Amino acid sequence: MRVVTAAQTGAAAVNGARRAASPGGFSLDSTQTARSPTAAGAALGIQSVDALLALQGIEDATERRKRSVKRGNSALELLDALKLEIIEGRVGIETLRRLEVVLQGLSERSGEPGLDEVIDAIGVRVAVELAKRRPAPATAA
Repeated sequence: MRVVTAAQTGAAAVNGARRAASPGGFSLDSTQTARSPTAAGAALGIQSVDALLALQGIEDATERRKRSVKRGNSALELLDALKLEIIEGRVGIETLRRLEVVLQGLSERSGEPGLDEVIDAIGVRVAVELAKRRPAPATAA
């Protein structure tokens, strides 16, 4: 990132002439004229903010990987919780709802083929457990 100084933008540039202070107070050299900021200098501030916002929006591979690992771990923890509920003889509807939400999040790709395969396998297991717990549709006889 480039740091822009005031002299580069023209906002506070002085032509090199020295300012003279009179004994009575502050005064400027009468040959000096105030320079206003140039349009290019004003645009630099906006461009730098846009660049920062663009950089914040760029998602790197490590962030995608971390999110995928976190979602996979959450799914595995919920599957363990479901397993314990099955062993205890009670299956909570809240656990099934949370599994459905986690299953939707598992569809996002991390960009790493090996990790994506593992996440897909976890997703299949979650889908199977949800399908086993759904009530069977009523059949007409």
